[in-house]
Amino acid sequence: MIQELDGLPHEILAACAREAVAAARAQAERGDPVDPDDVIGDAKQRAAAIGAALLRPVLNATGVLIHTNLGRAPVAEDALDAARQVAAGYSNLEYRLDTGERGSRHEHAGALLAQACGAEAGLVVNNNAAAVLLALAALARGREVVVSRGELVEIGGGFRVPEIMAESGCRLVEVGTTNRTRRADYVEAIGPETALVLKVHASNYRMVGFVETTPVSELVTLGPPVMVDAGSGLLDESTPWLPRRPSWLRDEPGVRQAVEAGAALVTFSGDKLLGGPQAGILAGRADLIGSVARHPLARATRADKMTLAALQAVAFSYLSGDATGIPLWRMATGSVDDLSARAEVIAAGVPGGKVVDTEAVAGGGALPGLTIPSAGVGVDAPGPSGERLLARLREHGVVARLEDDTVVCDLRTIDPLDDTNLAEALRTACAS
Repeated sequence: MIQELDGLPHEILAACAREAVAAARAQAERGDPVDPDDVIGDAKQRAAAIGAALLRPVLNATGVLIHTNLGRAPVAEDALDAARQVAAGYSNLEYRLDTGERGSRHEHAGALLAQACGAEAGLVVNNNAAAVLLALAALARGREVVVSRGELVEIGGGFRVPEIMAESGCRLVEVGTTNRTRRADYVEAIGPETALVLKVHASNYRMVGFVETTPVSELVTLGPPVMVDAGSGLLDESTPWLPRRPSWLRDEPGVRQAVEAGAALVTFSGDKLLGGPQAGILAGRADLIGSVARHPLARATRADKMTLAALQAVAFSYLSGDATGIPLWRMATGSVDDLSARAEVIAAGVPGGKVVDTEAVAGGGALPGLTIPSAGVGVDAPGPSGERLLARLREHGVVARLEDDTVVCDLRTIDPLDDTNLAEALRTACAS
C-alpha cells in the first residue's frame, strides 16, 4: 500500500497507515465488520489530505492581483534568478570584497531602493508591520508619537496600529477626529516628549464626504520628524516605469512624493504595489536609518539573503525606468482586448464556456473600491452547482470566483503560459 502512495515521505505514509489500522481496530472492537480495502482507502485518504494541505503552486483566477491568501503577487524571473544564485552558494551578504572587511546586508537592496525613491538610505526587514514596529521602537520608545484618529487603522491579520505602537514601547497621542484632522490639532498635541509625528496611509479603506487630512508637506513644519507608513509601496505616484500611469491608481500616494515632501522616514511593503517578494522597507534620512539598523530588533526582523537578492533585482527594474517585466505591472496593465482574445480560445474548448467582462482588483489591502476592467471565462452554474464547480477546480489547483450564478475565471491574474492548464482544468471540472 505504501508503495502506491508516492510523493510523500515514508514516515508520513507509515503514520497514515497506522492511523487507518488503529481506526479499523477500534471499529472491529465495536463489533462492526472491517473490509481490508476500506482500511487501504482510509490510509490513502489521510495521505491525500496531507498532500492537499502542503504548500504548492495554484492558478489564481480570482482577478485579485495581490491575493494575500494566494501568496501576494508573483515574483519576476530575474528576481527569482538572483535569489537562486545567491542561495546556491556563498555571497558577499555582509562582506566588502574591496576591503576584505565585514560589511552590512543593508548596503545592497536597501540602498538601491532608497535611491529609487530619492531617499538618503534604506533598510529591508521581513514585512511592513515589522518595519513600523522597528522604527517606532528605535526612535520613539518611552516617548510620544502623534497620530490622527482617522489613521488608526487595522491592517491584514487583525494587526492594529495602536497595538503595534504599544508593542514598540511608545505612547500614542491621538489628535483630530475620525474624519477631520487639521494642522492645528497636531500643533496642540506636540510637546517636549514628542518623538515622531506618524502619518498612516489608509490603504485598505476609503473615506469620502466631510473629510480633511493634513499633508506631509504641512506636518514637516511642526518640528518633530515625520514618519509615513505608506503601506502598499507605490514607489512613485507618476509611475515613470510604465508607458502611462494606470487610471485605476487614481490618488494612491507614492513613496518618492512623501520623501520629497520632507518625510524623515517612510515604511512600505516590498510586495504589494512594489511587486517584489514579501518584505518591509524603510527609506529616509541616513541618521534615522542608522539608528533603526542598530536597534536589537533589527536583527530579529531582518530579511534573508534570498529576499535581499530578489529585491535588488526589483530595484534594478525601477532604476532602469522599465518595470513592465515585473508580473504585477504586466498583469495590471494588460489590455482588455488581449484578455478577451485569450478567453475566446479557452472558452471554445470548455462545455458551456463563454467570454465574460469582469472587474479585477489590486487586493492586498491596496486601492479599496477601485477596480480594473478585465475579461475571463465564465460557466453558468446556478444554485449549489456553482460551489461544486469551484471545489472541482480547486482539486485541479485553480482558484476561481462565483458571480451571479456564474463561475468566473478572470484572466488578468493568469499568466498566458498557463492558459492551457486552465483550459484543461475547466474542461475536466465541467465534464465531471
